Formats: sequence, structure tokens, C-alpha cells
Amino acid sequence: MGQSNRFHPGSKAPNNGVYVEVGENGDPVVNPKSIHLHKGDRFPETSNDERHWTRKRKP
Repeated sequence: MGQSNRFHPGSKAPNNGVYVEVGENGDPVVNPKSIHLHKGDRFPETSNDERHWTRKRKP
């Protein structure tokens, strides 16, 4: 089993890193929130109830 890549507000971050908002189906969001969390920190609320958090990909 792999690690989940979508996180809901209030759940704990599995790893240190930068996380961004994505749409309901993983769709990109215009001007998404971006946050830096440490392992075990809780995800904040998203700007829309239909959004989730995902780890930002490295360029």
C-alpha cells in the first residue's frame, strides 16, 4: 500500500514539506494557498470546502 496523496483539513502531515490546494478531482486551482508544514502538523482549512491539500511537486 502506498501513502495517500490527498489530505483533508485537520489531518496530520505525514512528512515535512510544502503543500498546496487542489480541486476536488486533483484539478489545478487558480491562486492556490501554499503552506509549509512539519511532520505531525495539522492541515488548516482550505479556501473552499471542495478542495484538498497535496504535496507540492519539485520542479
